[in-house]
Amino acid sequence: MRSEAVTSRALRLLGAFDSEHPRLRLSALARRSGLPLSTAHRLVAELEEWGALDREPDGAYVVGRRIWQLALLAPIHGELREIAMPFLEDVHRATGENVHLAIRDGVHSLYIERIWSRASVPLESKVGRRLPLHATAAGKALLAAAPVGVVDEVLAAPEPVTPRTITDPAALRRDLAEVRARGYAYSAGEATPGTWSIAVGVPGPLRTTLASLAVVAGGPDDPDRDSVPATGPEVRQLAAVLMVAASALGRELAKTSWSGGSA
Repeated sequence: MRSEAVTSRALRLLGAFDSEHPRLRLSALARRSGLPLSTAHRLVAELEEWGALDREPDGAYVVGRRIWQLALLAPIHGELREIAMPFLEDVHRATGENVHLAIRDGVHSLYIERIWSRASVPLESKVGRRLPLHATAAGKALLAAAPVGVVDEVLAAPEPVTPRTITDPAALRRDLAEVRARGYAYSAGEATPGTWSIAVGVPGPLRTTLASLAVVAGGPDDPDRDSVPATGPEVRQLAAVLMVAASALGRELAKTSWSGGSA
């Protein structure tokens, strides 16, 4: 029992890190993990010795290279990313825009790969970042294909990421119905102001959706980009590119043992 308790506490310390908190001092680690400072100090020393944490010159801790090495062994990183990358590159060459690959992680979208366009604005959807499913096109494409229980959980308390995030449950249900009807999801300024995005699901067996493939357009010199119509010719053209790539990626994944990991 004691070893399980220690493991649980160590995992709570590692779980204190996220994309918004990549560097944490000991006091912050203790606070965010809910552990006493003395306990955090002891466990952090053990994690540092094993290589799960690294201590920087200013005293802050970061996730260690040992964790990174383990993460590379995960199917989501190795198999899916390796298979998907050529298709992301094709979309990027065809559009010149940011291209993202995401999977569903509960009621969030987890971004596992992206190709960044230097001409575009900085985005919220960084690799490793989790964002609410209802706030991005990549997430909506996943949510539209999710089980009813997941949809109900998301729509029970949708929170805003920006002032333009759709948070009205009825409006979101209509939005998801439109995603299913037209075959692609659309989001305008709902996660990053000044941008719009479209996404399509990557098809899996038995009409499942394994992932979503998205294009995010916008730029600092184009403040009206988030007003592009959801069914306008520019959006439909990009959607067609994504649909071809997502369909081809789905066929390629069908040849492998990768079947997704959404929960």
